[in-house]
This record gives sequence, C-alpha cells and structure tokens, in this order.
Amino acid sequence: MNMPHYPGGLWLVDFEFHPAHGREGNPPVPVCMVAREFITGRTLRLWQDDLACHAVAPFPTDASALFVAYYAPAEMGCFLALGWPTPENVLDLFIAFRRHTNGRLLPAGNGLLGALAFYGLDAIAADEKNAMRDLVLRRGPWNAAEQRAILDYCESDVRALAKLLPAMRHAIDWSRAALQGRYAVAVAHMEHNGVPLDTEVLAALETGWQGIQHSLIAAVDADYGVYDGTTFKRERFEHYLIGKGIAWPRLPTGALDLQDDTFKDMARTHPQLAPLRELRSALSQMRLSDLTVGDDGRNRCMLSMFRAKTGRNQPSNTRFIFGPSVWLRGLIQPPPGYGLAYVDWSQQEFGIAAALSGDVRMMEAYASGDPYLAFAKQAGAVPQDATKHSHKAERDQFKACVLAVQYGMGDENLAYRINQPKARARQLLDLHRHTYRRFWAWSDGALNQAVLGGKLWTTFGWQVFVGDDPNGRSLCNFPMQANGAEMLRLACIRLVADGVRICAPVHDAILIEAPLAELDDVVAHTQAVMRAASAAVLGGFMLESDAKVVRYPERYMDERGVAMWNTVMDQLGLDDRKVGAGETGTCPPVGHLPVPAKDTRTVLSMSDIECEYA
Repeated sequence: MNMPHYPGGLWLVDFEFHPAHGREGNPPVPVCMVAREFITGRTLRLWQDDLACHAVAPFPTDASALFVAYYAPAEMGCFLALGWPTPENVLDLFIAFRRHTNGRLLPAGNGLLGALAFYGLDAIAADEKNAMRDLVLRRGPWNAAEQRAILDYCESDVRALAKLLPAMRHAIDWSRAALQGRYAVAVAHMEHNGVPLDTEVLAALETGWQGIQHSLIAAVDADYGVYDGTTFKRERFEHYLIGKGIAWPRLPTGALDLQDDTFKDMARTHPQLAPLRELRSALSQMRLSDLTVGDDGRNRCMLSMFRAKTGRNQPSNTRFIFGPSVWLRGLIQPPPGYGLAYVDWSQQEFGIAAALSGDVRMMEAYASGDPYLAFAKQAGAVPQDATKHSHKAERDQFKACVLAVQYGMGDENLAYRINQPKARARQLLDLHRHTYRRFWAWSDGALNQAVLGGKLWTTFGWQVFVGDDPNGRSLCNFPMQANGAEMLRLACIRLVADGVRICAPVHDAILIEAPLAELDDVVAHTQAVMRAASAAVLGGFMLESDAKVVRYPERYMDERGVAMWNTVMDQLGLDDRKVGAGETGTCPPVGHLPVPAKDTRTVLSMSDIECEYA
C-alpha cells in the first residue's frame, strides 16, 4: 500500500523535555519543540516560552495532516503537558521499525540511532547525544548559546526523521499504521495518569526496610526453617521439601533449581511457598528507590510499548509497580473519593487458542466459564455433574496441563507442577492432544509455518521473524500472547477515546480509575469494550473478563502477596495497613454488573471495531 495523501502536510516533530522538578515519576516539562513539514521543508523552532503561548499545536493536527515521530508517546506526553489536543493521525516510526525487524539481530538496537544505522543513514554521535540530554536534564537556566544548541540538537532528530521516513516507506504497514499510532496516543495518556500509591507506607518501607530485614526473615522463616541468619540454606530447603512431599525441579548437576522463575512457578502450584518466594525476591531484588513516583504520589514510567517480541508492553520491572514482588502491589490505593478496577480477560490465552484454531470443543470449554473443569469432563476424567469443589484435585491437574500446553512445557515440568509422576503428566498431555485435536493440528501447523516460512503474524499484522535457532516453545505461544496484545491495544484505544482513565495496562488486564459514583458504570463499559475488542481480533468470538474492584480506603492486593504484606506491616508497626482476607477488592459476577447509564460514551459493538479498524 502506498503512503496516503495528507493535504494538511506530513509533520515531523520532536520535543526536548525533562521531568517536572527533576523527579522521575513526574509529568514532562517541555523545553523546546522542532516541527518540519516533510514536503515543503517549512520548519518551526519553538522554545518553552513560545510553546506556552499556544493553546494548540502550531501546525495542523486534524484528519488532514499526519504527525510523524519516533516513539510518539514521548511527544504525546508533551502535548498533554501543554494541554494541546493530540493529533488525529500519528505515524510512529519506532513501531514500524519494531514490526519490520522483530526477531532480527540489530547490532545498534531499535532506538532512533539504531534505525538510522540499519538503513545506512548518518546520525548524531551517541556521546554528543548523551551530552545534549544531560544539558536538557539540567533544567536550566540556559543561556542563549545553550538554548540554540538544544534547539539544534532537537532539530537534528527531526532531520533524522526526514531521512528515515523515505527509507522506511516500503517497510511500513500503512493499512495499520494509523491504528498503531492511536495506541501510541493511548500510551501517552496512561503514562500521564500513572498508578496511585499509598506514599505514607512507601516512605515507611524506604526508611525501615534495612532495619526490619532480620526480624522479617525470622517471622517468615518460622514456617520453613531454611535460613541461617540472612543466608538461605539449600540443604535445609531440600529437607523441608522432602518433609512436605514436594517434588522440585533440579539442574543438570542434580542440585535444586532455585532460580526465581522456578520458585514463582512452584509457588503457584504450592501456595504455601508464596511467602518464602516473596521473601527471597524482596531480599535479593527489591530496590524501592528505583520505583518512579511523582510528587502527586503516582507511579509513572515509560510503558515501553511493543518492546516484547509479542508486541506487549515491557516496562521496567524496577520502575513499574507491577514489576517487583507481588506483595508490593498493596501500595496501590485509590485517592479519596475514587476507586480502581483491575479488569482482565478470563483465561485469555485458552480462549484465543480456541478461536484461532477453530477447535469447537475448546470453544465449548471456554464458553462453559471454567475451561479447566470442562476439559476434565470432555476427557472423561470426571462426571458431567462435577464441580470445582467436588473434584478440586482433578480440576487442578487439568488446569496445570492447560497452562503447561500454553507455556510449551513437557511432561517433566508438568510433573513438578502437579507433584505427580511423569507418567501422569504424560497422560494428561496425551488427553489434551486427544481432546483438542484441531487445536494441535493448528498449533503444529503454525510452528511449521514459522520454521519453513521464516515468520509468524497476528490477525492485525504484528509479526516476528524466526532466526537460525528458533525457540519452539516461544513460537507456539506467540499467536496467543501476540493476539492478546492486539486486543489489549484495541481496548485501550477505545477506552481512552471514551474518556475512561486508564492507570496502566498489565499484560492481559487494564487498571482503570473513576469517581466512586461512576465506578460501576465505568467497569461495565470497560468490560463491554474488552469483549468487543476480543471479537475484532478473534473473528467474532468474545472473551469475557473479571473485574477486581477497589474502593477507597481499600487497597489493591494480589492474593498471592497478602501473607507477605501483612508480615511486613507487622514488622513496620503498621497494623492499620494490614489487609484482611476479604479486603483485596471485590469481583462482581461476570454478566451481572450494572448497565452503564446513558452518557456521551458509546459501548463498542463488534461491528464498530470491524468498521473502525478494518
């Protein structure tokens, strides 16, 4: 497809900015902007005083024009800081470059300099770029010569865009570029909103963390007996596992595999291990000073859209509140008068696999509301009148099997997950292949396509290239994760356009915020949009969602982190901040949420999305 015509011009734009008051986590303060019309070469150079005099951008941003940038959320964040309406059409060359090179080796990376190097184009030297960034981050005051230097530096990035755009012209998926640009705008809104935190508890943690570590270890380790002072003892842990009858993955050397990912997986299967895993993770990885929190108590960081091969966001695990140990999510708390809702698609990857493969039995299992129990019934392992309570053990094993298939696990890893012999794990995997034959034919075909054809792609065009040493597990899971990312983007685009305040996207979920009087309506609207977004990606097949609702003064809490959170609060002497078993948010039954009152928002139907995003 050729580049569309824009009578209002193609505007290449770059801002220089620094965080307000020099504190990461605060919104940006624009320092200057350079904009150049691609065809005519007309160039605008505006310093921050000039920017503040404009109520709107000094160039067209309506449907007649195209706004071009490299990682556009940065520029859109400056638009929001200035109070300017965001452009209707955005072309983000970072997204286009990521899509064109996803999975390929990039010696110079996927930043602007890396993209220029990929196409053999000249660029400013990296050390010069770093020096100019440092000058901007100094936050002034700048003399006249420094102002000219900063504007010249900003214009150098615009000139780079002018060289990069024609070089990338045939690599851009023009049919979807506008949609991806709209997601860049949505990301800017989410980064601008941030996640509200309980800053009093955060301050207490920062001040008292070092002092409570010994007592914290003693409190948690009382149930395990695996620490000697502050040292985790492998042999004591092995003795504990033997006493509890828990089989644990081992390294080729025969030693226990104590990597955090292994601990995380095993804690899902054996919840009694969760506090120990959280303790180990907190002691080795937690750096509270890295969590970027603004003056208003909101966690803001770059969401790093499209960074993952699947097209998912990939924010920093140390800067983003959803990155560190799950118990720290207890810091998330809505401000007075507001509520939060964590809305996530139910069994998203299972539903995506069912729809894309066209496996009728798998779709029936998803539609039942409990695909794990439905799988057990379809396989003849439990009677048709079985419930999750009457046959909990069987359901847990079939659930573990479904997740193992999604993650590309073999019988050995599944055996560890269910604490059963390999023969039982192998039997479960065989039952999955027998029950969902069409899914397996589709999955095997996708893997063959990836290996023989060299790439895979989603229904909305995101793609990954396969190298010389393909990872079969990742390739098999790519269609589920990558198409899940597509529907998340569609939902975020529409919700932001509808005025819903999104605090953060989290893999297959969206964290939203609303005044208490409007919260139930906004949750219902969000779920309607998420259903329609899934239908657009899956050819009409709709995925349901669950909503975990938190009303001030409640705090958000992942159930896996409750025990650790309460133990830490005990050690800090903050008993009033502990969380009870029923205080981690409520989840209204799916299908029984209040219908939104009539307002300016429009609940999205599948036809709306098909027309808008076709």
